[in-house]
Amino acid sequence: MSLPRYPEYKDSGVPWLGDVPAHWKVQRFKWVIEQNDGGVWGEDPDGSDDTAVLRSTEQTVDGYWQIGEPAMRKLADRDRLSALLQEGDLLVTKSSGSALHIGKTTLVDESVAAMGACYSNFMQRLRLDGQLSPRLAWYLLNNGLARTQLDLLSNSTTGLANLNGSIIGEIRLATSLQDEQNAIVAFLDRETAKIDALIAEQEKLLSLLAEKREATISHAVTRGLNPNVPMKDSGILWLGHVPVHWEIAPFRYCVDFQEGPGILATDFHDEGVPLLRVSGVQGRWATLDGCNYLAPARVAEQWEHFRVAEGDLLISASASMGTVCEVGPDVAGCIPYTGIIRLRSVSGVMHKPYIRHLVVSSQFITQIDLLKAGTTIQHFGPTHLNQTVITRPPEAEQLEIGAYLDEQLSIMANLEKEAVCAIDLLRERRSALISAAVTGKIDVRGAS
Repeated sequence: MSLPRYPEYKDSGVPWLGDVPAHWKVQRFKWVIEQNDGGVWGEDPDGSDDTAVLRSTEQTVDGYWQIGEPAMRKLADRDRLSALLQEGDLLVTKSSGSALHIGKTTLVDESVAAMGACYSNFMQRLRLDGQLSPRLAWYLLNNGLARTQLDLLSNSTTGLANLNGSIIGEIRLATSLQDEQNAIVAFLDRETAKIDALIAEQEKLLSLLAEKREATISHAVTRGLNPNVPMKDSGILWLGHVPVHWEIAPFRYCVDFQEGPGILATDFHDEGVPLLRVSGVQGRWATLDGCNYLAPARVAEQWEHFRVAEGDLLISASASMGTVCEVGPDVAGCIPYTGIIRLRSVSGVMHKPYIRHLVVSSQFITQIDLLKAGTTIQHFGPTHLNQTVITRPPEAEQLEIGAYLDEQLSIMANLEKEAVCAIDLLRERRSALISAAVTGKIDVRGAS
């Protein structure tokens, strides 16, 4: 899309704004705000005349509402009236445990206003005075133009990544006449909707690829690759039918496994033998991310038999299941921390390529979940693996299945990478388009 520039520009006096259309006004945000108020929280509800209080957790990072069951609170009449939301109000998250969420802004539309809700004290309400379109302000506040300023102002003013009404009011912006603002909003509504639709298509593709990945793995490790092979009832409800020549065997007979030792923080040192953490077993290969170190003498005395070897597989017992990684030469010899389970194939029984896919299959994870539900131990660990049964094809077939899944998952991974790249580019395009429109770098008045 090629759009014209305005016929005449002037220096805004603000480096990040640059030149703006000659007839636009450069000012601080506070000069277009009528009310700039913190929120309320009140008391616990008693079921009588309680009020819905919206929270920052009901705002998405990109500035949309995601309201499920709003918190009901008992508010004094004065607080309820002062914090009652109206259509056109803007709500800014001013405090959060995540820097990603600070500054996210939602717009109160007709449906939200109809709720008769108030807002919590982790949010700041901005009610504009009519000089600036609330929807145009919503575009600006959720764009890097404002978020970067908020980040700089919050850190330079308070030393902490928290906002207040004064900081928000210091944002610098360029405003145009109301008719022109309406044209910019109409343009951005139309063009961002197109981009958002393309992003949604790519996100749907990612979801479909994830489903296909799961289905491909699960089918291969329970049905095999030959669609014409005779099947038999496994006798296990969650497993169903399997190839007639496959065995159903206890996991502990096919795979050698061991959880890392429980080690106290007092055993940590600045150097020595690396202690693998869960953060290092999230990808295809184990890494030393977040690792601590142990004294070599203490390892030799107490933990030597826990050392991992090149080619070992590692899964996390404390994080969500579905990820398995392999030990490379750079990690070999390290000690896995408790919560990390080391898997080794049993020679002549089970091969590593098959194990790698088996332990992330939906059937395997479902079995673990069923075992956890039946015990008082709700985290995943060796206790559950000792009770697990698995499919065991002949060795040659295990290798064939492993190679097939490696190939298919590689193809899917490339498609996922392309989709993620497309989403990133579309989001960059969306942000750049908004920035250009709200700063007057493009003239959208005649766009259709």
